[in-house]
Amino acid sequence: MSKPVVAVVGRPNVGKSTLFNKLIGQRLSIVEDTPGVTRDRIYAECEWRNQTVMLIDTGGIEPRTDDVILSQMRRQAQLAIDSAEVIILVTDLRAGVTATDQDVAAMLLKSGKPIVLCVNKCDAIGAIPPEFYEFYNLGLGDPIAVSSVHGHGTGDLLDAVYDLLDFNKAEEYDENYVKVAVIGKPNVGKSSLVNRIAGEERVIVSSIAGTTRDATDTVVENEHGKFVFIDTAGIRRKAKVEDAIERYSVLRSYMAVDRADVCVILIDALEGFTEQDSKIAGYAHERGKASIVAVNKWDAVEKDGKTMEEFRKKLEQDFSFMSYVPFLFISAKTGQRVERLFDLIEYVNNQNSMRISTGKLNDVLAYATARVQPPSDKGKRLRIFYMTQASTRPPTFVTFVNDQELFHFSYRRYLENQIRETFGMEGTPIRMLVRERDKK
Repeated sequence: MSKPVVAVVGRPNVGKSTLFNKLIGQRLSIVEDTPGVTRDRIYAECEWRNQTVMLIDTGGIEPRTDDVILSQMRRQAQLAIDSAEVIILVTDLRAGVTATDQDVAAMLLKSGKPIVLCVNKCDAIGAIPPEFYEFYNLGLGDPIAVSSVHGHGTGDLLDAVYDLLDFNKAEEYDENYVKVAVIGKPNVGKSSLVNRIAGEERVIVSSIAGTTRDATDTVVENEHGKFVFIDTAGIRRKAKVEDAIERYSVLRSYMAVDRADVCVILIDALEGFTEQDSKIAGYAHERGKASIVAVNKWDAVEKDGKTMEEFRKKLEQDFSFMSYVPFLFISAKTGQRVERLFDLIEYVNNQNSMRISTGKLNDVLAYATARVQPPSDKGKRLRIFYMTQASTRPPTFVTFVNDQELFHFSYRRYLENQIRETFGMEGTPIRMLVRERDKK
């Protein structure tokens, strides 16, 4: 399920980035006492009351300006506003209500989104100063006094934001639907693949506009099952991401991965594997998603009897950090092997949600430790007492040992390979947690 989006907006130099950093608990946005430092939107997760939202920091809004940079910052802020479910408007107690504050408030009211008014720089402890009440004139309800430097009032601010969000909102699709994010660099054929799938099946229930302008959910039902294909904008290296809309699309692509059950990582057969492909795949791996690497435009490659096998071996080296991932060579243009994608999606999704009994796991553990003795150091040998599965999506195993420091990475990888060899788990990452049993 995708996380709600909350945008932090306001005119320049009111302390938006300082507040953003305080709310997420790390120094991510650049903070400088100069208007216009935050020119790009920055996003990060913010957790409060055991719920998580995606917080977006924006550049200052100057509603009336001919300055090129300021107008682009305003455009980016508008994109963040369009995607947000709740907006935090940050103002400055010391400056009072300015004409720009009034213009920004009017702009936000037109959006129809819920707005929480934050009066920043209320740094003094004690009674609220009289000038605070001036902010009622903005017509946005009760303002909340906050000191982003000291953290005063941030809890009240988050309470007000969270009260406007519906965290119990039902998932848009029931559990019978497999949500598939089609991800990759620009121009590798993501939209062509989704269009091919939608056009061939002719049993599309609906094409539902997604939560943003650049992600569309295509719902497909066929003999293979029920699927939701999320077509995303291409993800480029940060240095290449210059246009405001493209920066926004990268955020949506990452959030599409968070929503998905399965990620189809699309690669251009003519261009081959690139560093950016590894970063995109790495994000899906970190999020614990079932994944498939689909090599598109295979029809355009000059082939002989060994081409596919040689390409596959090269990909196995390139994706050594995701040794579990299956490869499929397709053509979205001609439809070559696209049909096989459904079975593969269903297969890796089942692998990602597989649950193994503790008894079976410990049978594998006993065999593995008898075959290869656990490592030792300075006469002390690692003892593995037992293993159990804690969760799925991805399959997560907890191993109880006598000493965590003796559980070397290489032996952990060996046990992971033994689990894969016995139970399959193709197409899904595995998490292995180590717990040291109480010495008493």
